[in-house]
Amino acid sequence: MNRFRTSKFKNTTPKIPKKDGWVSNVRGSAFSSQGNQIKSSSSLVAFNTEQAGGGMVGLCSVDPGLDGKWTVTQIPCHADQVTDLDFSPFDDYLLATCSADETVKLWHLCESDQDQPVNAEVSLKPGEGRLELLIFHPTASGLLAVGSSRGVQVWDTSRDKALAVLELHPDQLQGLTWKEDGSLLASSCKDKTLRIFDPRAQLTPIQCVQCFQTNKDSRVLWVKNDYLLTAGFNRLRQQEVKLWDVRKLNSSLGSVSLGTNGMLMPLFDPDTGLLVLSGKGDSAIDCFEVTTTEPFLSQVSHCLSEASTRGIALVPKLALDVSCCEVLRVMQLTDNFIIPISYQVPRKPGLEFHSDLYPDTRGLAAAMSVSEWWKGENKQVERVSLHPDKRQKGKIRSGSAVFPPSGKSKESQEPSTSSTPLSTPSSSAAPSRSPSSTSGLSSGFLPSPSQSSRSIHSMLGPSSKFRHIQGTVLHRDTHITNLRGISLTTPGESDGFCANVQHVAVPLAIAGGQIAVLELSHPGKLPDTALPTIQNSVNVADLCWDPCDPHKLVVAGDDAKIRVWKVPKGGLVETLTEPECVLQGHTEKIYSIKFHPHASGLLVSSSYDMTVRLWDLNTGDQLKKLSGHQDQIFGMAWSPDGKLLATVCKDGKVRVYNPRKSSLPIQEGPGPEGQRGGRIVWACDGQFLLVSGFDCRSERQLYLYSPESLASGALAMASADVSPSTLIPFYDPDTSVVFLTGKGDTRVYIFEIISAAPYFMECSSFQSSEPHKGLSFLPKTECDVRDVEIARAIRLGKTTIEPVAFQVPRVRKEFFQDDLFPKTAEWWKPALTAAAWWSGSDGQHSKISLQPKDMSPVSEAPKEAPVRKYLPSSVYLEEKTDEQKKEELLSAMVAKLGNREDPLPQELFEGVDDNEWDD
Repeated sequence: MNRFRTSKFKNTTPKIPKKDGWVSNVRGSAFSSQGNQIKSSSSLVAFNTEQAGGGMVGLCSVDPGLDGKWTVTQIPCHADQVTDLDFSPFDDYLLATCSADETVKLWHLCESDQDQPVNAEVSLKPGEGRLELLIFHPTASGLLAVGSSRGVQVWDTSRDKALAVLELHPDQLQGLTWKEDGSLLASSCKDKTLRIFDPRAQLTPIQCVQCFQTNKDSRVLWVKNDYLLTAGFNRLRQQEVKLWDVRKLNSSLGSVSLGTNGMLMPLFDPDTGLLVLSGKGDSAIDCFEVTTTEPFLSQVSHCLSEASTRGIALVPKLALDVSCCEVLRVMQLTDNFIIPISYQVPRKPGLEFHSDLYPDTRGLAAAMSVSEWWKGENKQVERVSLHPDKRQKGKIRSGSAVFPPSGKSKESQEPSTSSTPLSTPSSSAAPSRSPSSTSGLSSGFLPSPSQSSRSIHSMLGPSSKFRHIQGTVLHRDTHITNLRGISLTTPGESDGFCANVQHVAVPLAIAGGQIAVLELSHPGKLPDTALPTIQNSVNVADLCWDPCDPHKLVVAGDDAKIRVWKVPKGGLVETLTEPECVLQGHTEKIYSIKFHPHASGLLVSSSYDMTVRLWDLNTGDQLKKLSGHQDQIFGMAWSPDGKLLATVCKDGKVRVYNPRKSSLPIQEGPGPEGQRGGRIVWACDGQFLLVSGFDCRSERQLYLYSPESLASGALAMASADVSPSTLIPFYDPDTSVVFLTGKGDTRVYIFEIISAAPYFMECSSFQSSEPHKGLSFLPKTECDVRDVEIARAIRLGKTTIEPVAFQVPRVRKEFFQDDLFPKTAEWWKPALTAAAWWSGSDGQHSKISLQPKDMSPVSEAPKEAPVRKYLPSSVYLEEKTDEQKKEELLSAMVAKLGNREDPLPQELFEGVDDNEWDD
């Protein structure tokens, strides 16, 4: 009968949230190890990350905060790759890590949004080489099993030496598991053998049976009492899971094959008997129910995630949301996210506690001490109810038995300055939480109005007023079309073309480094005949317009020279062959050139000779040569006040220079890990440096740095996508909005940068139907403020030049939106000369208002009275008398019943004549 008995978990359904409900700013580790890469307590999730060679561990909370967002923190743990990690079953904040540096460390963690400790509470040195696995004892506090490449040791974390050093395995150790009562320890090995140890009785296995068919990666997991589960591969190299009775290991009780290739990671919940399986590198996650009678392993669900698995972890039962019948929660670690997958039984939620789904589960109090266990005692952890009214309040911290005695020296615990909270750029409202994680409003007292408004604000999180920004390509009448022969070989450090209020300069793929100069005031189709051009004589490396002179174009060439060209008013009428002046000094090809934001005629250039040079265009002299770069210089940016110069380099460094004082950097810190390209701009009035680059997996990333503490690394990161082109940032200092796109992209990413967490606030992006070669932004004076246009760009297509307007949708457009349009700097007017700046002077641009004279600001607009769109039903009802209401009601009832005077269907039938009846 058991075979046909219906399981209450047979309809358990996995719920995968939408992408904005995932934990972002995660960098899953690609390093190979025997561990699961991620573990969870009831409060925190810890996972392996690739940063610092894998020696760092990422942390986040199990549930999102009140604002619906997760805060991700990274802490440096080891000098080499972290291979495995585990939370104590009796302390949500006690984490053990082991590493290829041959050490085990115990960390007393804080909440994910707080500073984490710099140093470990305990450091153990098993001395058996690279460590692969560790697992806390399930019943005794402070007991730990540690697996190296071939050996297993049992440690009391309050002592300097191992309690037991078990017999070495003949080959690579692959899996390790404690029995539920902690009496036995089982291991799987590359030699296809399953071993069972009793560390208190003997150091050799008490059972040793060949259970695996191949020597590929395997796992072992103790499930119920005397039953073990193994996960490995069969002879066909398919994933295979088997259930064993340790009392008769000659054959398995049941097995199931999954048919994929990744190394299986099994997770088991003894309360429900549910088993979750996922392979490393696979996107499939399977759920089975395990029973000790036939059919032993029955499949419950099969789901496909949107990303491949790096690791999976089971969230403890005390953190589940019983109100929605959640019986399991799995945290799936992927390359860039942690995906919380909730397994729920489809029942009517919220009305009652379904006790049949939630038997009492293991509590957070240890059953015994290490010494009691070592003397031979076996005790079970006291069980607690999951009923919301019977939950234990607060978090339980570990006892003193976990840590060394008071006489033993400990490492200092100073707050970490290197653990950095990274907030997701966008997130939705938080999913339902367990009662243990809700705020304390159950006491019967209502919060004050101010507290309520603050809690609502914190729940909604910061919101950008530019989040609904819209990009629109202007009418075709404003386009320049039939542009042919565009050069596609400009370096990645160049924007590819440049524009100002009058001209657009586009390099052409014609011998001699020719540059087309087109007039924005003369849109339309270009003639098929050749256009007058600038004959630069060598290939163009970079080019830019002088911000103080709309007719002066500066071009850097492959021959390490910078040429200055003067375009006549009205545009080119003939080919220009002679530059106004030529700057020489670099010894190799030039990367890029930038003008100073305040001083007229002051130019900076970077070159393959790994130097940065400052030039005075008015005299043609070189003012300074900056050194210190060890590789290709990807990008440069002047600070808003014009005093400092920042660079990002292929050697993985971000540098800040004060050119008037030193030729060497005054600040230096780690930059993007990827070496494919990068750009840099200043943000928030010089508070931050925004760097676009690549990570080690070629994913495009945004990094935010403090220029005063570059050595501490990035304050925050945001991911874009995977693409070969470098993201080119265009930062608007008036709105603190940055537009990012790459050559050949069809999408323009838009973020608002703010000076506090989460730093990045993602806005709507602009998508075009065809790839563009680049964007060039115009001054704010070109924006149509009446249509709430906050930025205007020139978009270079394959054969067209198109203006693009970026607008914020507003209702009361008859008013000037002064909250979006502060006074803007007249950066096209010089504040001082290059010589004055070099001598130590500083200047600032004057500012002008963009408010038209016939518009009043929206901040002074009168408030509109609310208008009811529809009158209440009582108005209509009062217009009718009681007799009218009765008549309407009676008519409605009659219409519903039908006309009673209609003939019945049988009355319409035709009968037969009487003489036709037989006698």
